[in-house]
Amino acid sequence: MAIYNTREIMDIIPHRYPFLLIDTIEELEAGVRALGKKCVTVNEPFFQGHFPGHPVMPGVLIMEALAQVGAVAILSLPEWKGHTAYFAGIDRAKFRRKVVPGDVLMLETEIIKMKGAMGVGRARAFVDGKAVAEAELTFAVGK
Repeated sequence: MAIYNTREIMDIIPHRYPFLLIDTIEELEAGVRALGKKCVTVNEPFFQGHFPGHPVMPGVLIMEALAQVGAVAILSLPEWKGHTAYFAGIDRAKFRRKVVPGDVLMLETEIIKMKGAMGVGRARAFVDGKAVAEAELTFAVGK
């Protein structure tokens, strides 16, 4: 059973359709790690142009989904409630497999470093237990 549903996620991060890219948070250790889920459907607006007739989820959106999961992990801490986590960098990104309609994307972000309002998360995405993407994501928390 999910820790947070879509509506509850929207109470934590400011993203909305069509840019809210996580459906549920399945596991959460506030400030430490979160595991989110995205059920990828053929109705996603980005599939209209990426690629017509051969839909593939853009890698940059997988990174954004991982960042949103990391934002939920950080912004679930009482001291960051009501703030926004902004992307500050992506390092060591690798894309290992395509993500297509029908896939259930599991998104895990672990906060590995936090200094003041800046931090780094180790992010990994899986489909059926197989790695599809990974990166280190740097973020800054602000109002």
